[in-house]
Amino acid sequence: MRIAYVINSVEGGGAALPVPAVARVLQGCGAEVEIYALTRRDGRAIAAMEAAGLHVHVRAGGEKDHLEAFRWLEARMAQARPDLIWTSLTRATLLGQQVGRRLRIPVVSWQHAAFLKPANRILLRAFQHLSALWIADSHSVAALTRQRLAVPSERLTTWALFAAEPDAPQATPWRPGETLKLGALGRLHPVKGHDVLIAALARLRAQGFRPHAPFEVRIAGEGAERGALEASLAAAGLDNVRLTGFEPRPQEFLADLHLFLQPSRSEGLCIAVHEAMQAGLPTLVSAVGELPYSVRDGETGLVVPPDDADALAQALSWLLSHPERLADMGAAARARVLDRFGGASFVQTGAEIMARLPVRPASDPATDPGRSRARQASGLSA
Repeated sequence: MRIAYVINSVEGGGAALPVPAVARVLQGCGAEVEIYALTRRDGRAIAAMEAAGLHVHVRAGGEKDHLEAFRWLEARMAQARPDLIWTSLTRATLLGQQVGRRLRIPVVSWQHAAFLKPANRILLRAFQHLSALWIADSHSVAALTRQRLAVPSERLTTWALFAAEPDAPQATPWRPGETLKLGALGRLHPVKGHDVLIAALARLRAQGFRPHAPFEVRIAGEGAERGALEASLAAAGLDNVRLTGFEPRPQEFLADLHLFLQPSRSEGLCIAVHEAMQAGLPTLVSAVGELPYSVRDGETGLVVPPDDADALAQALSWLLSHPERLADMGAAARARVLDRFGGASFVQTGAEIMARLPVRPASDPATDPGRSRARQASGLSA
């Protein structure tokens, strides 16, 4: 089976991050996979994809030129003639569905987002029937997909987009006399709630809170909110909080922390939190998406309501006042994520999904000269 994996962009994070791991499972089941990105953005995901042996096609256009993106994708699919179009995120899905319908190529679509813009929600619901199978990245997103898009259960499955790595770098427990290192990792976007975190820290300072040990906060990531966040930090006088920019080595970043923070307003699975748990870190998260199911409140971390700076400040106050508890909570977090998201389970789920995909190759390229020429022209191996 030849799969065209269509994504919005090849930026260094988000839905592009797990593409190599997903592609490896598909390839392990005998599929040939090529990546088609509708726009580049920062392009930081390309290296990891190519290192995984994937051929990546990137359109030169932007994020709003939908008609041009549609024409580009239709031309590429007409040339490559894949057996299946596999889409990720709203723009790729809506365009992939229309291309699939015109060229009579079945479509399978990821659903990652717990938050959808109203217009996108309406469009995805109207055209959900054009995807033969929907794959949610978590059980919470699967429930939302049934509710919001009216996707029937027989066309909806779940593949948790995280495979725990037992050999990933581990965080070193905090010791008395050390500075407590707190961190967040993700794009600088309102949905991630970094402004809520800054507001909570400002409240603690205004209240005269005195932590058990000095602490610093690193927020790694890039995005359109950087300027606003910098202004908020300056206004609050939070000189122990730094925006450290894009992080090319997230596992090493996490291993250098004592506590991970994820105050999001909305999430699906949230890979960053699960990677932090994998590193042996306790996590302070908001109760959105899969997070309240993965993080056991009081055992592996703390869970607070979303968009609630007062509740976040209270939880931070407790954790900063009990740093000796962090190591045990982190060990429990690591044990939980290894149990829930083992690599064997990730591969097995992918294999089961491959077995129920809506198509099988219709012809053998060796006996179909037209298809063989199309494969050669597209760069696919025969």
